[in-house]
Amino acid sequence: MDRRLFPFSGRVAHSSLHGQVEAEVFSDGEAAMVTASLANILVRPGGPRDRQLIFGDALTVLDEVEGHVFVQSTKDGYCGWLAKDVVGPFQSATHWVAALASHVYSDPKVQAPEGLRLPMGAKVRITGQSGRFSETAFGFVPSVHLRPLNDRPTDPVCVATMFLGAPYLWGGNSHTGIDCSGLVQAALLACGQVCPGDSDLQQSLGWDLPHEVSLARGDLLFWKGHVAIVVDDTTLIHANGYSMSVAYEDIEACIRRIETQNGGPVTARRRLGIPS
Repeated sequence: MDRRLFPFSGRVAHSSLHGQVEAEVFSDGEAAMVTASLANILVRPGGPRDRQLIFGDALTVLDEVEGHVFVQSTKDGYCGWLAKDVVGPFQSATHWVAALASHVYSDPKVQAPEGLRLPMGAKVRITGQSGRFSETAFGFVPSVHLRPLNDRPTDPVCVATMFLGAPYLWGGNSHTGIDCSGLVQAALLACGQVCPGDSDLQQSLGWDLPHEVSLARGDLLFWKGHVAIVVDDTTLIHANGYSMSVAYEDIEACIRRIETQNGGPVTARRRLGIPS
């Protein structure tokens, strides 16, 4: 089983795994959510980052060791360890951050001190309004940055272009640092589409595009360990270690460059949605 999607800490397993693994404890876990701007999902307590979660992401907490909790993310099933202090009680959300980023202010005015930074996709529960600000349990967020949960854009490419120039970060999932699969996931989740966290998992999305069919906006191109989004018939956008940023690149030039740098050929071309 893929450890990234396997809710088993090595000691505690989710109840759904009864009969599949030997565990000290089986549990349904406890509902929780991320309460920090960003939270690194770690391979093990104190270990390297696999991915990131963002404020408001729902979790199931299954185990606790050495100031860390083992969790499964609700949005994509990703499993791993988080620092305990970035996790709090679950609170159902009403809105999501549709801007590239926002802040939580101590008072409903632009001059107030800012607290939490909210990346795109962060989810909040609005409890009231004060002028141009929406009130939450954590403070006040500019209402212009928020949309109701069911109010979603329809073009993932438009969302991806909002990240142009963002620095590349392995396992990153926000404008402060993002990788290739983080960009794809951020763009698709913003549009209300289900999306796994890593590029090899994302290759299950949509359907294979025959080579005789021309690429179109929104198609995904895959290499071993890399993914990019097609903007038009000559251009793609991706977070990449070559420019160390989210950038546009000519499709054919990108394919040649990656092969020249021993990254191999394109391994898949996927079109999202249902085959026509």
